[in-house]
Amino acid sequence: MLQIGLTHYLVLSAILFSLGILGVVTRRNAILVLMGIELILNAANINFIAFSRYGTLNLDGHMAAIFVIVLAAAEAAIALAIVLNIYKTFHTVNVDEINKLKE
Repeated sequence: MLQIGLTHYLVLSAILFSLGILGVVTRRNAILVLMGIELILNAANINFIAFSRYGTLNLDGHMAAIFVIVLAAAEAAIALAIVLNIYKTFHTVNVDEINKLKE
């Protein structure tokens, strides 16, 4: 029987983190960049929970994960409002086409 250990969680977290970085770096659409940031934050949550579970068995990792989840929800709400405002102003959400934010 296969036992799931810390290494499995760390590999999963590394894959999610890599996909998130790839999404942030290669995408031009602001919504897809935000989705990449959410993947990065979820990878950090997996690390927090895994180290909390396989480490000293205290709740520090769980509390940090809850904080990151709350932070991600606030970030998503604010970022979505900014993206909607940018779309209303420029009629696009491509990050490389929005270069006149000062005006």
